[in-house]
Amino acid sequence: MKTPDRVRLALASLLLAVAGQATAADYVQAPGSTLVFASNYQGETFTGKFGGFTTTLSFDPANLATSKLDVAIQLAGTQTGNGDRDGTLVSADFFNVAKFAQARYTATKFRSLGGNQYAADGTLSLRGVSKPVTLTFTWTPGAQPVLAGKATVKRLDFGVGGGDWADTSTIPNDVAISTKVVLKPAK
Repeated sequence: MKTPDRVRLALASLLLAVAGQATAADYVQAPGSTLVFASNYQGETFTGKFGGFTTTLSFDPANLATSKLDVAIQLAGTQTGNGDRDGTLVSADFFNVAKFAQARYTATKFRSLGGNQYAADGTLSLRGVSKPVTLTFTWTPGAQPVLAGKATVKRLDFGVGGGDWADTSTIPNDVAISTKVVLKPAK
């Protein structure tokens, strides 16, 4: 093989390799996003929202292997509409905001559930404990795509509401989490 043929072959191989490495689109959270939770206390259902959260996402439905999700959740300022409950949630018995100011959810494993439904198998870090949590979500593409998802967190796995609050007949172990993240392209 002549040298120019080798150069052409090497360039063609390089171009094919680069073309085969499709990358996910990078997004950041836009205004209008929500992250809420629901539970109940002595049979009374209540909902709450966290003090804030920041989301970054790399996502390509055609190449889920390149996708990543990172959500930083501010625990201070969590509100349920009940001052006593809000004070208890940020205390050492629950979120322990003085020691653990934020929680973090990260995922690098994504699965298609059919249509525009997906699952992100990730890790939630809360109160110094990291455990697997699966977020199932709907992906709505567009100029400002929307990720609308749900997860269930077992609060006692993270030491949330231990001690006197560990009784699951008073507060269930399962806490429902739902989110609607409006996204925009990262710059």
